[in-house]
Amino acid sequence: MNFLERAWYEGRPWLYVLWPLSMLFRGVAAYRRRRHSADASRLGKQPVIVIGNITVGGTGKTALLIALARELKQLGMSPGIISRGYGATAANYPLAVEADSDPDECGDEPVLIAASTECPVVVDPDRPAALAHLLAEYKVNVVLSDDGLQHYRLHRDIEIAVVDGARMFGNGLLLPAGPLREPRQRLHEVDFVIVNGKVAEELELPVPLYEAAMEAHSLVNLATGEERSFTGAPFHVGNTLQLVSGIGNPERFYALMESLPYPLARIELPDHHKFSEADFAGERIDAHQPIVMTEKDAVKCRRFATANFWALRAEMKLPPEFVKALLKRIRQAKAEAKAKA
Repeated sequence: MNFLERAWYEGRPWLYVLWPLSMLFRGVAAYRRRRHSADASRLGKQPVIVIGNITVGGTGKTALLIALARELKQLGMSPGIISRGYGATAANYPLAVEADSDPDECGDEPVLIAASTECPVVVDPDRPAALAHLLAEYKVNVVLSDDGLQHYRLHRDIEIAVVDGARMFGNGLLLPAGPLREPRQRLHEVDFVIVNGKVAEELELPVPLYEAAMEAHSLVNLATGEERSFTGAPFHVGNTLQLVSGIGNPERFYALMESLPYPLARIELPDHHKFSEADFAGERIDAHQPIVMTEKDAVKCRRFATANFWALRAEMKLPPEFVKALLKRIRQAKAEAKAKA
């Protein structure tokens, strides 16, 4: 967490100096929404579900998307996934992503999603173009968009907003004075709100709200592929677990690891950091001690990982009542699309 992000969540009063810029940001965001929403058009009969948030930084939306894609597959559906591919450097788009794709080329989150769901994944900064390619090249009957709540050129049938239960909305101000991309009232317009963890403050919303929790499942060795249950962690007395993170909000990762009976050393790098061997050669890293990271970071370290590199495999548990309500909403969206065809 950088200096500005820390100030947002600590409620530093000096941030109100930036309030005029927040009002400007709000006006520009509202204008972009009006302009681009008018351009959004349906590209197929398949329902499009956008999973996003109204704050910057990590809230768990990718974990929710992965859990949801798996759930829909188990229920006999064929989901496809689109993503902007943050940090991608590909020369040409749209780009189909596989489990072994280069995260530098297509982004770390799409690679993780492809590996975790075995669903078709297409990346393009222009999300409608990604959607068009997905529908043209793959047989899918429902589409999940990783992020994109504010990408109003993308037609959507269902919106799911993810809120970090611990951090909530910080000081409640819009960028740059606070962490909000849109006003809190935006949550009144979505179809569902998912709170990652326990709600830190009461939310009164006119839409269904559900709590979901991240659970540690296992630890996977990056060099060998060995997978061990989290409760049977492959560490020993005298080990210090070096928790290396390059994600937006590593606190949930740390909280899960704190349940293990080993000393922890936290090593934080910027969100979407492009890892290299040099990151693990400095004085901060002990080559003889285990290195543990999230799966999102792990996909960027596979090519040089050694036997002391481990990835925490964590899963979001979906409330059954949410899945039931979402399936009902999907059926409604399909019926509406058929009626308009």
